[in-house]
Amino acid sequence: MSTISPALVSALRQVLRPLIKLMLAKGLTFTYLVELLKGIFVEVADNDYKINNKPSTDSHLSLLTGIHRKDIKRLRHNSQANSETVPPNISLGTRLVSIWTSDTRFLDENKQPKPLPRFIKEGGEISFEGLVSSVSKDIRSRVVLDEWLRIGIAHFDEQHCVCLNTSAFIPTQGFDEKACYFGQSLHDHAAAATSNLIGGNKPFLERSVYYDKLTTQSIEQLAARSEMLGMETLVAINKQAMELEAGDAHQNKSKYRMRFGIYFYSEPFEAETEMTVENEKSFT
Repeated sequence: MSTISPALVSALRQVLRPLIKLMLAKGLTFTYLVELLKGIFVEVADNDYKINNKPSTDSHLSLLTGIHRKDIKRLRHNSQANSETVPPNISLGTRLVSIWTSDTRFLDENKQPKPLPRFIKEGGEISFEGLVSSVSKDIRSRVVLDEWLRIGIAHFDEQHCVCLNTSAFIPTQGFDEKACYFGQSLHDHAAAATSNLIGGNKPFLERSVYYDKLTTQSIEQLAARSEMLGMETLVAINKQAMELEAGDAHQNKSKYRMRFGIYFYSEPFEAETEMTVENEKSFT
């Protein structure tokens, strides 16, 4: 058994703190978390740590995870029931927003999403109904619009046109939808950082900028500029990805998924409790 790195333990404590805060805020107890962790330990060990690419035995998984064989057997049997679920409106909504923010037909002279008339009879293909029908013929635009109004993705302007509230499909009201994006985005960010730390593969892009002696006014300026530049980058990557995906769809090659994300965070700095290196500045 290799010696556990104190630096890794310290890093894990930092990573887990905001997650524990979320669990406590939403009533998830330590007992519940322990059972959840057992299942994930078994799942990851079973999927990623096979010997000679053969299915793992309960004994091997018990040795690898430290979980009793009786629990291993039970957890492997119940693994299918514990699969993650995605709210049904997520994939359709993401596709619609992607088109609305990158297809020039739906953009104004400033390359911003146009307000759209509700129906094809009012705006033709460049309408909310036309947008939905371009992606799916099986769902009515009224159903999508009602849901978007509920979770804060869209609103009506004075002309009763449908307006997009954000340049990315990030719900502001629906908790299940927000939780879905929370899991997807945080997973991929953590997966990239984990792959880089374990090594053995080509490093993923995973960088940040850190400063700790800023006033509230400076934070506000940096937050605004980060959002502006971040959204410009996201829209550009989204546009190129759509174009590449359209061409790749006809090629008989292995398919990959990708996610590119940007975040900004700030909080009051307390030097006596801060765990980061004091002289860590600029890009990391």
